[in-house]
Amino acid sequence: MHDLIIIGSGPAGLSAAVYGRRAGFSTLVIEKNPMSGGQVLNTYEVDNYLGLPGINGFDMGMKFREHAEKMQAEFMEADVLGVEDSEDCKLVKTAEGDFEARAVIIASGASHSHLGVPGEEELSGMGVSYCATCDGAFFRGKTVAVIGGGDVAVEDAIFLARACEKVYLIHRRDSLRAAQSLQNTMLALPNVEVCWDSVVESINGDGQVSSLTMLHKPSGERRELPLQGVFIAVGIKPNSESFISNIASDEKGYLIAGEDCTTSMPGVFAAGDIRTKKLRQIVTAVADGANAVEGVQEYFLQ
Repeated sequence: MHDLIIIGSGPAGLSAAVYGRRAGFSTLVIEKNPMSGGQVLNTYEVDNYLGLPGINGFDMGMKFREHAEKMQAEFMEADVLGVEDSEDCKLVKTAEGDFEARAVIIASGASHSHLGVPGEEELSGMGVSYCATCDGAFFRGKTVAVIGGGDVAVEDAIFLARACEKVYLIHRRDSLRAAQSLQNTMLALPNVEVCWDSVVESINGDGQVSSLTMLHKPSGERRELPLQGVFIAVGIKPNSESFISNIASDEKGYLIAGEDCTTSMPGVFAAGDIRTKKLRQIVTAVADGANAVEGVQEYFLQ
């Protein structure tokens, strides 16, 4: 029986591990991947985390893990199959067996939806990004493309247009899904060009993005756009569907939890990208880890 089991070892989970150990809880972190860090591992450079400007994403993930290990948090690698509420504990079911805890923090994160085109994976972090607010500053004065048609894609295009010389917005349909007010703002920008009814066929470059190949569906015409950055904003999905169907979630699958990280199951908390929230960034995930442990402490006092 552990005091606390944390599912996931991204920034939220590792922050919770540090705070859990500082609170004196026996803490077990269960991670399905062989390496801690979550999405930050795929970020070439992080420039918006306070006090660590320009740190490599891999290095940041390793520093977070080292801190948790220094606090003597336990770690194990396993696929989590379910979280159940019993009379006197929470049962975390995994492919490696079942584990009991007085409380559980779910910090399994979320994953960006991918295009699945040639060059996307190979150039991830080398010009291909899934977060304009994280990486946009690296493309000041350059030409970039945003892929998508929802609020996030249009917001990304507006954000990037402030610093980039040219922004292409590539959308597979002839109209956008974004709020009309956002569309009006973006369409008024002189350095944004919308490519309607178009899909990306490949992202090109040798170690760094240099262009993308785009297909205009109605005409069948292909066009190669020289550029230095590609921002993919075609959706994000929570890493939740496999094991938390018994905890309340929104229509997209995010666990319903506020700033206190409390979920619908007493003694189970949600931290980081897995929970309902407006801003999904490293700094907010780390804060969630601390808030979740505060919630655990209050739960133990009940």
